[in-house]
Amino acid sequence: MEPLKLAAFDADDLAVVSAHVQDALVRVGDITYVAEQKRFVLVAKRFDWEATETEPRRRLTGFHFERVQAVRTRDIDRAKPDEVKNLLAITFLPGDAPSGTVELVFAAGGTIQLDVECIEARLKDLGPVWAAESRPAHDVEPA
Repeated sequence: MEPLKLAAFDADDLAVVSAHVQDALVRVGDITYVAEQKRFVLVAKRFDWEATETEPRRRLTGFHFERVQAVRTRDIDRAKPDEVKNLLAITFLPGDAPSGTVELVFAAGGTIQLDVECIEARLKDLGPVWAAESRPAHDVEPA
């Protein structure tokens, strides 16, 4: 399979990116906000959902958001750079169009909120691919 390369410019595009990074493992030290460039960047070990069930794998992936005006975190301890968080979803909460808040939701309650002028994000696999120990699974409670 070819390395993945995606761009997101609206909420629908962002939902596609979110689906591809669901269950990505993110080291806290690999999360950066470059305020002078208004860019938020992270590197993750994303689960490759397109891999076969019998041969699960992960890929090193980088993604960034442009036009970021502010970043807020909850339950993300920058003093623990080696702590690993499990990214569950990326959502968009609209504000005065086209601005709003991009929210990265992690397992166990961690979140990162990015106030953005508009959605402008890119994701790119960076090359390394390796076998995953297992396929992520989530308990789903009945509605």
